[in-house]
Amino acid sequence: MRPEFRAHAVSGRARTGVLSTPHGDMKTPAFFPVGTYGAVRGISPDELRSVGVQGVLANTYHLHLRPGDERVAELGGLHRFMAWSGPMLTDSGGFQIHSLDHLCRKSEKGVEFRDPRDGSRHFLSPERCIEIQQNLGADLIVVLDEFEPIAAEAGDAARTSSRDMLERTLRWAARCRAVHAREDQRLFGIVQGGGFDELRAESAERTAELGFDAFAIGGLGLGEDLAQRLALTAAALTRLPSESPRYLMGLGLPEDLIGGVELGVDLFDCVIPTRHGRHGSVFTSRGSLNLRNARFKDDPEPISTDCGCPVCTQYTRAYLRHLVHSGEALGARLLSLHNLAFYMDLMQQMREAIAADHFASWAEAWRKNYRA
Repeated sequence: MRPEFRAHAVSGRARTGVLSTPHGDMKTPAFFPVGTYGAVRGISPDELRSVGVQGVLANTYHLHLRPGDERVAELGGLHRFMAWSGPMLTDSGGFQIHSLDHLCRKSEKGVEFRDPRDGSRHFLSPERCIEIQQNLGADLIVVLDEFEPIAAEAGDAARTSSRDMLERTLRWAARCRAVHAREDQRLFGIVQGGGFDELRAESAERTAELGFDAFAIGGLGLGEDLAQRLALTAAALTRLPSESPRYLMGLGLPEDLIGGVELGVDLFDCVIPTRHGRHGSVFTSRGSLNLRNARFKDDPEPISTDCGCPVCTQYTRAYLRHLVHSGEALGARLLSLHNLAFYMDLMQQMREAIAADHFASWAEAWRKNYRA
């Protein structure tokens, strides 16, 4: 079965729909928790399902290094390997080209990495990127891309660099598409273009001309402010086919999700809910809380009185703060689980607001109530 996307309702530019995959349907807009090494850190697949998680993301580069994509394929694919039966997305390794820049050498052929653990050398070409993702067997996969953080000064040098990376990403995308052979996977082209609206629009149009029918928007969330991020996203979306799913990569905070959905984004992923949870920070409908603060040490309330997740129905802020301060692994797990429940509920609220055609008023009310 080939993954298919169907939009069902719109409210302004926001839309809700269904992304069908061989491992089940996802109601959109949807958020993927990040399971870099084939696991959402500290959270079991059953726990993910219990709070409404529909799909997870895993990392191509890291799973290629350990345990190895060939081994995963021999063991029945990543779904079976990690006991996750729902939809799955894998990224391409493009982010690691940025984050591990000191350990890699780039060329038109691809990227040579040194493993940060043992120094061994590995080469990731567009073709190898697709081969790895086909071995892993995710439902949704993406092309290899190149980007850098948006420059503070939008001068000629920044424009030239963004243009060069845009062009290379397009060339690599064409090579990825040429070798992709699995009919049960949907391949996403990636829009780049740095901090320039016109380059973002051009990248979107030319990526669509390559024949992709699913699109990711990359290279954002690395220092630019929210207003610029949304403007660049909007510039890309204006040139993407409306019948195709749109994925905003690596974002974000609740305000990123709402702003993206408002523009017509369907899919998101980010480490924020679990990373923040591991460091004692939790999300509520009235803003985030740092449970490390002393003011919570005698607090008998749950994290949020309007949350029905397994954490809020059983544990107090005082107890959760105690776990965090004691370094107990249970504390990190519980706060991560609550944050995932918050994100899943936020996505559900947005789907309902779109279906009722009052997304703009819902978003306005949410922003008034929420303190970042």
